Amino acid sequence: MTNQNEIYMNMHLWSVDIQPEHFPVIEQLKSIGYDGIEFFLGSESRDSYQKLGAFAREQGLKVISVVGAEPEVNAVSPDAATRKKALQWIKDRIDDVDSAGGTNLGGPFHSVFNHFTGMPVTKEEISYSVEFLQEAGEYAKGKNITLTPEFLNRYETYFGNTMAQLHSLLSQVNHSNVLGMFDTYHANIEEKSQEEAIRAIAPYLSHVHISENDRGTPGRGHIDFDTVFKTLKDVNFTGTYAIEAFNRDNEVFANAVKVWRDFSPVEEIITEGYQIIKNALQKS
Repeated sequence: MTNQNEIYMNMHLWSVDIQPEHFPVIEQLKSIGYDGIEFFLGSESRDSYQKLGAFAREQGLKVISVVGAEPEVNAVSPDAATRKKALQWIKDRIDDVDSAGGTNLGGPFHSVFNHFTGMPVTKEEISYSVEFLQEAGEYAKGKNITLTPEFLNRYETYFGNTMAQLHSLLSQVNHSNVLGMFDTYHANIEEKSQEEAIRAIAPYLSHVHISENDRGTPGRGHIDFDTVFKTLKDVNFTGTYAIEAFNRDNEVFANAVKVWRDFSPVEEIITEGYQIIKNALQKS
């Protein structure tokens, strides 16, 4: 895990494959005050991650990562060979994070992103996920990396959508290197209350995605961030924050997450988004 309440910017806003052409953006994020960047493991070459990590360190920034599993690496598949492939896949992704000097790998890798069986999650699928996360967590422990599986909304996964469900899964995994992620966007769809959701996952909470209801600039939509930050303070949250917003710059990824328009100007997202978190953390 990283230090207390660091603020990261998710690089999805520019690309899911961060290359040297994006490095000026990283310099800009540093000048705004960010502590690090969160990037998607979307490159075909581990060399890209090594270069990215090295550049970030030169700027005094830390790196963390996210990734989503595809059906061919489904950790909860009824097919044992597919589950075995999924375990090797996540180990490779942990090695990718390690090559960049990263400390956290989050996202919907505990099952499959944007894939549905037509049924609710089964006890058998949960048991497969528990076994997968336990083994992955042990491998991550050797690299000093924390895994933070992310539960998404009902339109992106059937496996689990609420923080109560994530709490249940993590309590069964019971591994020090497998903790939880909370995302204000998904909670806005699935939870009765942002506050109740945070309190439900608090014992395992390691990372928070700050994302507006329309995926635009945090603070310019209808999510009650005052309550979000107050509750996080109440539960003594000491983990990391990352702003997550989207646009149409990468069409393949945008289509996957159902982004059909640009929601907010990039400059507005990265400046106002940073400030809303910074202001909240500075409140007594």
